[in-house]
Amino acid sequence: MSDRTGIFAGDDPFALAQAWLAEAEKSEINDPNAIALATVDVSGMPNARMVLLKEIEGADAPSGGAFLFYTNYGSVKAQEIEQAGKVAFVMHWKSLRRQIRVRGLVSREAGEKADSYYASRSLKSRLGAWASKQSQPLSSRAALMAEVAKVTAAHGPMPARPPFWGGFRIVPTEIEFWADGAFRLHDRFRWHRAHTTEAWEVARLNP
Repeated sequence: MSDRTGIFAGDDPFALAQAWLAEAEKSEINDPNAIALATVDVSGMPNARMVLLKEIEGADAPSGGAFLFYTNYGSVKAQEIEQAGKVAFVMHWKSLRRQIRVRGLVSREAGEKADSYYASRSLKSRLGAWASKQSQPLSSRAALMAEVAKVTAAHGPMPARPPFWGGFRIVPTEIEFWADGAFRLHDRFRWHRAHTTEAWEVARLNP
């Protein structure tokens, strides 16, 4: 599409997303990889929360391109993800006046990549993953810290990745790149495909 030039140019939406994120890492003060992740429960009630995106896999990856984050599989978001199999998220950067919106299908990443990422985290974060029964009621912070002390004694300085903690891989069927425009005449380009194995179609959208 000849109209898709400048920051929107290119034939690979994953490379474009990687480039935008890399640019945001230079200017966004806190958590440039934060995404607002949306799910639905069994009744269709929507839910949203901020999580940290940990990787954008390129189109040459076995997934064909995907977005990865990690969490406790017992959490509410994980339960909602697995019952629906679909999510949406938005990544917004105030410093760049840009955002990326994604919708797609989700599967677990509970193999070597999850092990490697878990091992790269700080020891306290690794122990915290063992200690937290994410989304479940907690009587007090003191009770949480007592659980941290308990798992520290049990797992030592080199804890293995908990079996209930790992990644989710989002393979998109839709990616929208948005940039702020004067007088709210924003630029929007939507990459869409009916199935994850199909080729992308790209369209400019009205602001």
